[in-house]
Amino acid sequence: MADTEQTRCAWATTDAMIRYHDDEWGVPSRDDRHLFEMLVLEGAQAGLSWSTILNKREGYRALFADFDIDKVARFTDKDIERIVLDARIVRNRAKVASAVLNARAVQQIQQEHGSLASFVWSFVGDAPIDTPRDANSPTPASTPESDALSKALKKYGCKFVGTTICYAFMQATGMVNDHAAACLSRAKAKTKRKTVAKSSH
Repeated sequence: MADTEQTRCAWATTDAMIRYHDDEWGVPSRDDRHLFEMLVLEGAQAGLSWSTILNKREGYRALFADFDIDKVARFTDKDIERIVLDARIVRNRAKVASAVLNARAVQQIQQEHGSLASFVWSFVGDAPIDTPRDANSPTPASTPESDALSKALKKYGCKFVGTTICYAFMQATGMVNDHAAACLSRAKAKTKRKTVAKSSH
């Protein structure tokens, strides 16, 4: 169990959530595969708890080719029907189908912008928005930046990318550092980086 004497964001309560909070949430990511994974998972989370999605993450990775964008983009209706029947993920056909549509949209984004990373990070000026908040300062559900990202993704045909989902995506991938001001992970999130994935396009 994690050291309870250390201060964390209030939502990190279970072992799985603590690991996700400490190791991944808010860490700037410029890896296209990871960004695509988080886009799919945040869309799948709509109407559910994040812990539900986190517990099914390995199932998503198995069924969605470890979030290989090009492989998912080639999925057929038969693949979608097969995935929907698998209890390892949230069995919502619209959400499963949206992952395939979004993979195809991401391919177009990569072709036009070089990478998904360069595209999404352009909405925050290519640097994390640092927003230290105390316990009495609630985190917003959306921002002008998430509004703009949502609108742009929808223009490419993406689904389940409303502004609230986009803001959660931005938090998860470090585009916004929304760790609480006193959180032990706030400083770490500023410095850690993921490897940039090379686009196949």
